[in-house]
Amino acid sequence: MGNALYHWTAVLIFGTIISNAIITNMKTKVFFFFASLFLVTLVAQAQRGIRVGYINMDYILENVPEYQEASSQLDSKVKKWKSEVEKKVGEIEEMKKQLQNERVLLTKELIEEREEEISYEEEQIFEYQQKRFGPGGDLAIQKRQLVEPVQDQVFNAVQEISKNKKFDVVLRKSEAGVLYVADRLDISDQVLRSITRSAKRKQINNKKQEDSFDRDEAKTVEQDKATQERQKAIDKKKEEREALIEEKAAQRQTEKEARNKAFEERRQRILAERQQRKDSINAAKAARAEASGRSSGAQTAEEKKARQQQIIEERQKRKDSILLVRQKKKDAVLAERKRKRDSILESRNKKTDSLPKPPKRR
Repeated sequence: MGNALYHWTAVLIFGTIISNAIITNMKTKVFFFFASLFLVTLVAQAQRGIRVGYINMDYILENVPEYQEASSQLDSKVKKWKSEVEKKVGEIEEMKKQLQNERVLLTKELIEEREEEISYEEEQIFEYQQKRFGPGGDLAIQKRQLVEPVQDQVFNAVQEISKNKKFDVVLRKSEAGVLYVADRLDISDQVLRSITRSAKRKQINNKKQEDSFDRDEAKTVEQDKATQERQKAIDKKKEEREALIEEKAAQRQTEKEARNKAFEERRQRILAERQQRKDSINAAKAARAEASGRSSGAQTAEEKKARQQQIIEERQKRKDSILLVRQKKKDAVLAERKRKRDSILESRNKKTDSLPKPPKRR
């Protein structure tokens, strides 16, 4: 009884100290957190029967698939926004550099115009940064929209677990607050399990899925952990097996590329040898032609003249022979025509002679 009275007296005194501290400095959040935690501890010691739990919000968020997927999409947007900002900043720096290089060539009016343009671009990029990354910017809004649904699920799960497990107080673990809490007070896995099961319950479409859900529902947190560990081990082995397959495939690809490279080198070497032999043959032919040209050039002028005269005579002989042949053909044609004409005349005369002669008139 005296011990309980001591604790309640300490609670009242410490409560008075907290009130004065809050009135003195409303921004001392860390002090208020420690004070609240100390009060809860004193009350717990005074009552002896109070049940306290805590949750690790970061751990829960890391294991909610919907949050991770949405967070990945948001990271992609942030990366795109940063890229746009960096690109625009680079353009502004280039404008400044160009102005600095051309300053001596520009008039005062042009310099002022350039500086105004740069100032305007800097204001635009600052406004864009505030729009995307400022306190009320798109990033803060979308982060809040991203966390709020999960926070609602966590709140509902905590309410359900606290009611079923008879928890009197559930705290949220924070890096700036709790220095140490026993693992037995952590109900993060229970909250995560409740959120996961709520999501699975919404996806039930048939009796088989309902039976599977009921079996999972009957498992304890420890059994869930064991199942998750087994699944992680299976996934790890699967990843190792896939990595080994990829490594073997990469090794086969490397060997194939090496064989193709060796084949190509051998092919190029054969083609080079063939081209070398061909060039050698062409060079020999060119040398022979050049030697023949030099020997023909050594002929005397009389030999060339005689050769030309011989060529002219041979051409004249061929011409005369052709003319003679043509004349013979012409004479033969004329003779044939004369023979046919004489034959026709002779035939006509015979016909005329064979006709009866008319009687002579008296």
